[in-house]
Amino acid sequence: MNRLRARVRAHHRRVALGAPDPSLTPNAGLAAISELIDHLDMTGVLDAAIGSVKQRDRGTTGAEVLASLASCQLAGGDHLVSLDRLRADAAGQELLRAPTPASTTAAGIARRFTPPHLAGIETGIATLNQRVLDQVGQVRRTSLLREVTLDIDATDVEVYGRAKQGCAFNYQGQRAYRADIAFWAELGVPVAADLLSGNDDPRASVVVLLRRALACLPEGVGTVRVRMDAGYFAGQIARECLFRGVRFAIGATRNPVLWRAAAAIPEHAWAPAIGMEHGEVAVCDYVPDWWPADTVCLVRRVRIPVEAVSADPRARRRRTIPKGQLALALQGKLDHVYGYSFILTNMDVTSEEKIAWVEWWYRHRTDIEALNRDAKHGAAVRHLPSGDLAVNTVWMWGALLAAALSAWLQELTGIDRGNGRGRRTIARLRRELIGVPGRVVHHARNVELRLPPGPQLLTIVLARLRALPRSG
Repeated sequence: MNRLRARVRAHHRRVALGAPDPSLTPNAGLAAISELIDHLDMTGVLDAAIGSVKQRDRGTTGAEVLASLASCQLAGGDHLVSLDRLRADAAGQELLRAPTPASTTAAGIARRFTPPHLAGIETGIATLNQRVLDQVGQVRRTSLLREVTLDIDATDVEVYGRAKQGCAFNYQGQRAYRADIAFWAELGVPVAADLLSGNDDPRASVVVLLRRALACLPEGVGTVRVRMDAGYFAGQIARECLFRGVRFAIGATRNPVLWRAAAAIPEHAWAPAIGMEHGEVAVCDYVPDWWPADTVCLVRRVRIPVEAVSADPRARRRRTIPKGQLALALQGKLDHVYGYSFILTNMDVTSEEKIAWVEWWYRHRTDIEALNRDAKHGAAVRHLPSGDLAVNTVWMWGALLAAALSAWLQELTGIDRGNGRGRRTIARLRRELIGVPGRVVHHARNVELRLPPGPQLLTIVLARLRALPRSG
C-alpha cells in the first residue's frame, strides 16, 4: 500500500499558475445575447422610443446603458460596479456589439431618465415583441395572439440606508421599494412596470399600469384576460377592465360577508377542482358594491386534515379557515377543516366545467410569481444599488430587459418546448449558455471563439439565431 501511494505521488505534478491570459473570457455565452440584441436591433428600437437623454448626441446612449445593464445582469452582475468587472474582461468585450460603459458613466446617464424616457422603454419593448412574433412559427404566433393573459403583481425589494430616495417602510417593517410589474404570461415578458415606494398601495396606480400594458400589446390580439391577487381587490380596476373589454379574475379579501356567502353554498353545488386533490369549486352569491353587474364570485375550498393545521397563529393557511371550524379543530372536535379562497371574475362560469376551468386558469397566476422571482434572483431586481430613484428605476428596467432577452432568446431558438412552458430560468440559462468559458482568437482577420470540448448549447443557439431573417 505504501509503495502504491509513493507511485501515485511520483506521478502527481504540482500545478503552477501562469500569467493571466487576456484571450480567455468566463462569459462566452454573451456572444448569443449580443447576437440577439443585434438581430432585433434592440438598441436602435429603444433609442427611437426613449429619445435622447443627453444634451449632446454622442457617446453612450440611454438604450446602450439599458442593454449593458441587461447583459451584465444576465452574466451574474448584481451591483453597478459589476459593469466595471464586465468591462475589464477584454476578451468578453470583443463579443459585444457595443463597449460596456463604466459604472459611473452608466449611473450618470441613468440619472437623466425622466418619466417620458421610462415610458419609451415600454413602447420599445412593444416593438420588440412584435418583431419576435413576426419570426416565430405560424402556429405559435396564432396561439400567442388568440388569447393574451396579463399577470399583474408587486414584489417588495428591501434596501438599506436612509439616503435611498423614494423608499419607505412596508407592512413588514422593512425599508423597501415595491416593483409593480405587468407580464405577458404566455410570452414571459414584461410589458409595463412601476417602481413604487414600500408603503404605496398598488391599487392606487394599477389602473394606469393596466392601460399602459394594454397599449403595449401587438395588433391582432384576440381575447385579453387579466389576473391579479387580493392585493388589487378594488372596484376601479374591475370597472376599467369592463370599459376596455377585458376579462378579469381578481382575488377577493376574506371578510364576514364572504364567509356567510360561502357557508350558504349547498353541498351539491360543489364541483371537483382540476388537478387539485381534495379541492372543490362553486359559485356564491356575492358582488361588492360598485363592481360590474356581470361579476360573479368563485369559491375554492380544499379539505385540510386537522394534523396539517399549524399551531402557529401567524400561519398563512389558518387565515383561509373559518374561525368556527378552526376553533373546533383546535379543540379536537373535527378531523378535518376547509380552507377557502375567493375569486371575482366576469368570465363565463355557466357550467361546472367552466367554473372548474376558470379556477384552474386563475391558479396559474403563480406564473408571475415565477417571473418576478426570475427577475429578482436570476437578474438583479433584488438589489437596487443607488440612492437615486431614477437610477434604481433604470436598474429595474435593466433586469426586466434581461428577463425579456431570456424569453425572446428561447422563443426564437426553440430551446424551450415551443409553447411557453419548459422555459429555462435566467440562473439555468447562465449556467448552461452564458457562463461558459471561451478563448477569443484572431485568425485571418476574423474573431474566432473557441469553447471547451463537448456539446455546447451556445453552438446551437448561435446557429439558430444566425439562420433567422433580419428584423425591421
